[in-house]
Amino acid sequence: MSNITDERGNVKKEDAGSVRPFGIRDKLGYMFGDFGNDFSFIFASNYLMVFYTKVLGLSGFVVGLLFLGARFVDAFTDVTMGRIVDNMQPARDGRFRAWIRRMCVPVAVASSVMYLYFVRDWAYWAKLAYVIFTYLLWSSFCYTAINIPYGSMASVISPDVKDRASLSTFRSIGASLAGLVIGVLVPLIVYETDLEGNQIVKPVSFTVTAFVFGILAVGCYALCYFLCRERVFFEKRAGKGESAGEMLKGLGRNRPLLALVCAALVLLLATLMGQTMNNYLFLDYFKNAKALSAVNVVGIGGTLLLAPFISVIVTKFGKKEAGAVGMLAAGIVYLVLFFLRVRSIPLFMVLLFLGTLGTGLFNMIIWAFITDIIDYQEIATGRREDGTVYAVYSFARKVGQALAGGLGGFVLTAIGYISEAPSQTDAVAQRIYTVATLVPGVCYLAVFLIIQFAYPLGRKEVEKNTAILREKREL
Repeated sequence: MSNITDERGNVKKEDAGSVRPFGIRDKLGYMFGDFGNDFSFIFASNYLMVFYTKVLGLSGFVVGLLFLGARFVDAFTDVTMGRIVDNMQPARDGRFRAWIRRMCVPVAVASSVMYLYFVRDWAYWAKLAYVIFTYLLWSSFCYTAINIPYGSMASVISPDVKDRASLSTFRSIGASLAGLVIGVLVPLIVYETDLEGNQIVKPVSFTVTAFVFGILAVGCYALCYFLCRERVFFEKRAGKGESAGEMLKGLGRNRPLLALVCAALVLLLATLMGQTMNNYLFLDYFKNAKALSAVNVVGIGGTLLLAPFISVIVTKFGKKEAGAVGMLAAGIVYLVLFFLRVRSIPLFMVLLFLGTLGTGLFNMIIWAFITDIIDYQEIATGRREDGTVYAVYSFARKVGQALAGGLGGFVLTAIGYISEAPSQTDAVAQRIYTVATLVPGVCYLAVFLIIQFAYPLGRKEVEKNTAILREKREL
């Protein structure tokens, strides 16, 4: 479908009717987009370090260096992808949807080949070469090339604030469903108990699971592509483009973006380190790896229970206001877990459920923060930079992911974790518990402080910006 735009880059009124109105198909399509993303992202965040250490036999320190080093590459690839999306002329199927079509198969293949079990028999240098190449191929190139257009697309599916909030909610539902599938099935598939009662991993199961997830991811991306439609169009402007220095200067003055970048760094550090350490927590502290399935159900349950009420909460209180309260509650719960030193899995699950009510509330609305920031950037600079703004935020999330993986690897080494050992000492197990509870608790409280005191787009400011842009579009 071709679209004719006026000199401001807006769809002409006589052509606006050619696109069906925003509705449930868009919400479901956007939900499946994150479902597809998280078949690789959540799987890698939760289990890639386990695969590298337990199957390939790499040290946590080496894995940590890999995760951190890859983020230096992302500093270039993420922002470059954002600029490509913003400056290329739209394809027939839109500026952002086209990239989902182009990259859905490459990202699935790149994710799958990170988990080849037979690499464990290679020489150490060959393992390192394989790990570096496949991880960078997935995280810095293929995943970047689909995730940035997908995330940016929310701002053009609808210009309405409520519609964007609903897209954020459905995106979080997609992530939660992917987390549920991965959290329940993977521990049952990749872990087993040996004759001596030790928790061990099954290497072949990692490979098979990764390829199945890759196939499912392509199906989810296809649903996203066919169900979503773009409705806000901005053609590439003729003339001299903005320099990289001007672009960075403009983004550097974007206070909401800078605040959310800081919050994302800390949030991802807390969440992903907690998820990664949970694998070791249940392997070596609770000594019941298969219980992770039940724990993951409980952890995601809080998020899904909140989903029907997000629209009401956001409308009544505002995104910033509700998100800050959620992170405060989550931080308090994790600190309680730390001080109690829980040994009972059912009690741990109850407290974890309470904590996920807070994190779930924030995660349900965080993607709508981005669309508010994109609008803020347009008002401040006069330029629409959906892809670039989202790329900066995406890079921050990747840095948080890397810090979680990198510091997780460093911490495992620092606390005396031995990858080759069938079981760890009680002292090491206690240290794992400390990291898995104290770090998220402190970080969630830090996110609360950032959102409450540094992020300026409260409910009134968002409504004012929406009115300004609506008036601009109608001129």
